Amino acid sequence: MVSEGTGMEDGSDINKNTENQLDKETTSKNFIEQIIEKDIQEGHCTNIMTRFPPEPNGYLHIGHAKSILLNYGLAKKYGGKFNLRFDDTNPTKEKTEFVESIIADVKWIGGDFEDRLFFASDYFEHMYEGAVKLIKKGMAFVCDLTPEEIREYRGTLTEPGKNSPYRDRSVEENLALFEAMKNGDFPDGSKVLRAKIDMSSPNINMRDPIIYRIARMTHHNTGDKWCIYPMYDFAHPIEDAIEGITHSICTLEFEDHRPLYDWVVRELEYVNPPKQIEFAKLYLTNVITGKRYIKKLVEEGIVDGWDDPRLVSISALRRRGFTPESIKTFMELCGVSKSQSSVEYSMLEYCIREDLKLKRPRVMAVLDPIKLVITNYPEDTVEYMEVPNNQENQEMGVREVPFARELYIDREDFMIEPPKKYFRLFPGNEVRLMHAYFVTCTDYITDESGKVTEIHCTYDPETRSGSGFTGRKVKGTIHWVAAPTAVTAEVRLYENIVDEEKGVYNEDGSLNLNPNSITVLDTCYIEPSVKEAKAYDSYQFLRHGYFCVDSKDSTLEHLVFNRIVSLKSSYKPV
Repeated sequence: MVSEGTGMEDGSDINKNTENQLDKETTSKNFIEQIIEKDIQEGHCTNIMTRFPPEPNGYLHIGHAKSILLNYGLAKKYGGKFNLRFDDTNPTKEKTEFVESIIADVKWIGGDFEDRLFFASDYFEHMYEGAVKLIKKGMAFVCDLTPEEIREYRGTLTEPGKNSPYRDRSVEENLALFEAMKNGDFPDGSKVLRAKIDMSSPNINMRDPIIYRIARMTHHNTGDKWCIYPMYDFAHPIEDAIEGITHSICTLEFEDHRPLYDWVVRELEYVNPPKQIEFAKLYLTNVITGKRYIKKLVEEGIVDGWDDPRLVSISALRRRGFTPESIKTFMELCGVSKSQSSVEYSMLEYCIREDLKLKRPRVMAVLDPIKLVITNYPEDTVEYMEVPNNQENQEMGVREVPFARELYIDREDFMIEPPKKYFRLFPGNEVRLMHAYFVTCTDYITDESGKVTEIHCTYDPETRSGSGFTGRKVKGTIHWVAAPTAVTAEVRLYENIVDEEKGVYNEDGSLNLNPNSITVLDTCYIEPSVKEAKAYDSYQFLRHGYFCVDSKDSTLEHLVFNRIVSLKSSYKPV
């Protein structure tokens, strides 16, 4: 103990400050990072290994992005390795199409698995040997009960199950029957191999679960080599153990399965088995993520594929124009915890706005065009206005935008009889054409229905933008596109595919779809700086939002833009 006046008090303060800093750093880490660091400090593992293990039965969605980034991020942070492994143990639902899409999505989102691509089906022989080992240990048996009888024997959450009448078959009989199952001697569904654990366990997953079933299906990777396939809960821990996964990170619905995973690797006597850690899923409000529902939307033609920009599959987000950086930021804002919660879609929109606002050029686009003619401007004349590519990022430089006698403006920027505080164009009013001149409306033309088809204006040549003109001010500024050089494009405006007021599902479980989830504008005019735009190029269309060139339907001859997000945000960051 240090006495007063020795000068050591300062040292105590330093130690205390250091401890406080360490505490702060510890609490800033999520609970999974704290577990991993504790395991490293205690010598339980040195080389961290994580994996993302999707089943190739559909396209990945925004929730999977959280798992990819979490698992890859942990491996990268602790100098370990990250595997992409397909849990392809159910050939009835799996396709090569899904394998290829998942590989593309994981690469795009930033999960760098290098050459560490694996398939559960590559381990089928190993899994079969594991099942034989359990039979020899008296820990597995072949059961002839029907699926209905197995469910009946299983019991309930409040009542224990009862043993199968085939549970006490001899090791020799079980070995012979299991080999016969492998050889195709029995019809599909007639027999299964079950683990012999405890039919009175409070955890239903431990009540002699099925670990192999007969299914004559052609597998996308192994073809017709096998007619028996392992169940997910048996295969999954074996895959992790074979690959040397140190931390098996999964979502909370697998928490009740963990005792079975631990039982499998323990009974098969794996050294240094993986540690399973569960975290809360990402729930995004008013979106459709269920593969069954998306498949139905695709098959019924309600959407044009798994990558339809109204969906939140990773490929759909990419096609719509979201960036990996925006999704990563979104996941960081959501955080990692064990508490289930929902996140507003507006937070994801906020992240893409923040990512694009200083990176993408801002161009003038007219989505609902009406022609404007400057009657006192020289005919057959085109001049060029110097326009900044991004007013908030001067490093992006400037471009030359053509200006002519005939222009297009948005229909909402003109009214014959405007309300108060309407500062755009109307008869007798003067406004600034953005980056160009002051113009005054002198006349307009309507069709037989009274719809305005053309606006006439005069311009003041002294008011050119950048000229230093200070003679008078105007309250309104509108954007425009020169008619002779305008690029014609199709623009698709997306809203939520779900009716947000009514929720995702109807009472009967069907989807509550928004009939106005897409608006197609087939004749929009955009300044010529976009004429060479290619798939995934994105821009801010002034006043309209951020738009991306559609990767499926757009061509240089027929540009198609998807609206990524509007400019207005309802999300307020904390």
